Amino acid sequence: MSAPAPWRRATASLPAPLAVVDLDAFEANARDLLARAQGTPIRVASKSLRVRGLLERVLDQPGFAGVMGFSLAEALWLVEHGATDVLLGYPTVDRAALARLVTDPGARAAITLMVDDVAQVALIERALTRAGSPEGPPVQVCLDIDAGLRLGPLHVGPRRSPVRTVADALALARACERTGRLRVRGVMFYEGQVAGVNEAGPTGPVVRAMKAASLAQLRRRRPEVVAALTDALGRDLLVNGGGTGSVGDTVADPTITEVTAGSGLYCPTLFDHYRAFRPRPAAFFGLDVVRSPAPGIATAFGGGYVASGPTGADRLPRPLGGGRLLATEGAGEVQTPVRFRSGATPAVGDRVWFRHAKAGEMMERFDTVHLVRGDTLEETLPTYRGESRTFG
Repeated sequence: MSAPAPWRRATASLPAPLAVVDLDAFEANARDLLARAQGTPIRVASKSLRVRGLLERVLDQPGFAGVMGFSLAEALWLVEHGATDVLLGYPTVDRAALARLVTDPGARAAITLMVDDVAQVALIERALTRAGSPEGPPVQVCLDIDAGLRLGPLHVGPRRSPVRTVADALALARACERTGRLRVRGVMFYEGQVAGVNEAGPTGPVVRAMKAASLAQLRRRRPEVVAALTDALGRDLLVNGGGTGSVGDTVADPTITEVTAGSGLYCPTLFDHYRAFRPRPAAFFGLDVVRSPAPGIATAFGGGYVASGPTGADRLPRPLGGGRLLATEGAGEVQTPVRFRSGATPAVGDRVWFRHAKAGEMMERFDTVHLVRGDTLEETLPTYRGESRTFG
């Protein structure tokens, strides 16, 4: 894939390194997510965007509702800027942020904490006690239920929650509501082994079989847990599931009340090999060539933006325009050499474009991101980093 000329032209006068979002592709990806969700509300994963202006832009569209945050400090910040429904995707032990939450009735109404252990519940209770049990609505919590595939002793999927069975969920719910100061708002089942694993290469058939088995197991287990909790608590619950790669499969379960997605708006390289949808790359970064150490090699300034996860070539940024990283150097801390085919090597001063392997992590490297539509630069927005906010 080569870098589209229009947004290349639109940003030609801007200094590099720089980040760009192609709005036409971004909006097409949003429409694709909505189509696959089939009317089920989509909660936007903030970690996959890390640009507050883009998060707000997405939430302005019908069909997207609420934020899935990754940090309580981040959630409090988003609420300060107008967010009204932030569900944390992960537990927190940030005592300072908990102290702020429990003393702010508005934040307590807008933020739902994630729990999967009575130790986390005890931290919330202690924060309330230290604050003198301030008036206001109960602290809302969501139970994280393990959605991994179990095949005998084998566990396939993210190692997240220890809560798996109906008995586990009921025990945790009772611990949450024991004092009346916490209220269980819902449950989350994140089937990361379906939503976040692509089907590329020779292992594709095995991955597809694993995903089918995971979904079949969840179709039996998720309704059992939800029904037991609904009966015990005497109210309907939020039931969150899915991710970009499994939106269509997740909403097929009538138990689900909302799905989460975020990476599918940028479509980084790790999402290139899914059968469920056609990714449209929307986020890019550009680096300028500063030297040419040998024929066919152009060395760009910057570029060491390696994605998290298991170490491998798929976590490296991918050059566009036919370039490839050198196996001996990869993406460098200060400079990145790229090999091109004969006659296509950029000259010193030219710009090389890349795609990142994961979504929001790219934005942690830049203060601003340029939004381009065709050959027009529409807007430049600060990233989380550009607003002096780094949450982990």
